[in-house]
Amino acid sequence: MITETVLPSERGIRRAAEIIKRGDVVAFPTETVYGLGANALDEAAVKKIFVAKGRPADNPLIVHISSLDMMETVAADIPAEAYKLAERFWAGPLTVVLKKSSSVPSVTSGGLDTVGIRFPSHPAAKRLIELSGVPIAAPSANLSGSPSPTTFKRVYEDMNGRVPMIINGGSCEFGVESTVVSLNNGCARILRPGAVTKEMLEQVIKNVTVDPGVLSELPEGAKVRSPGMKYKHYAPKAKVIIVAGSLEAYREYVRRHAKERDFCLLFDKSERIPGIHYLTYGSTAKEQAHRLFEALRNLDAKGAETVYARCPDASGMGLAVYNRILRSAGFNIVEAENGE
Repeated sequence: MITETVLPSERGIRRAAEIIKRGDVVAFPTETVYGLGANALDEAAVKKIFVAKGRPADNPLIVHISSLDMMETVAADIPAEAYKLAERFWAGPLTVVLKKSSSVPSVTSGGLDTVGIRFPSHPAAKRLIELSGVPIAAPSANLSGSPSPTTFKRVYEDMNGRVPMIINGGSCEFGVESTVVSLNNGCARILRPGAVTKEMLEQVIKNVTVDPGVLSELPEGAKVRSPGMKYKHYAPKAKVIIVAGSLEAYREYVRRHAKERDFCLLFDKSERIPGIHYLTYGSTAKEQAHRLFEALRNLDAKGAETVYARCPDASGMGLAVYNRILRSAGFNIVEAENGE
């Protein structure tokens, strides 16, 4: 397959919309990460997403919309809390899991009776949905399991020859996927953390909890209600070990264990250890979210074998960073102590 690339101009997006209309797949930028989209209501088209990604078919997709009217075509029995969240956070990086309508095929929802719905704020994404005239199902535009792409370069590396078109929108704003919440009896549960934090949600809905699957591995055979919960995700080829503890304890642990081709993944350069390779991914949660996936991909490019990652603060938007790095490590985390 020849993959065409276009800029996010009106002409380019119109051409991409024609591909969606004919039942094929387009990679496109959003404010979170790049998405790999097809008509959410077309079973055959959605199956092409799974083929392009090599994605397990029981992992649900998120449906992207461009209006509340479109939400009402793909969801049923919509609770009042969904409209409150939409008013506060849409368009933006929040996905709400709702009961799906009969128009949504089982392949889109991963066999569930619910579907995640999101209204992206990126102008190219919104325009693509508008011109296509259909809701667009779209996971991240990477090969399944690898770090999500936040730049055109990374999408092209993964999807060249696998999809007919990629819209080149440069770099994504946030760098981690949307927050995913489910609603029940006036309460919200975070299934996947993102840029919309627990504290932000609590300004709209009083009772907000974090699903245990955000911070721990689900039992084998468990059904997932959100992308990013069940499988090892966001992983480079290198083995990732998260090292929790003070900077002094981290340094001591790495000195004892690091080999020639191992790397440190640090917050900033001041934490580097002489003689040991390193990359940084930011001192604040916002920087870390924006740079984490690119750093993980760069580690592969540099031939890292084992990566010792400093453990981020899991508060606020840091919860999203911690969730992603935890899954990239396959829940491999050690507690370092001074003098180890």
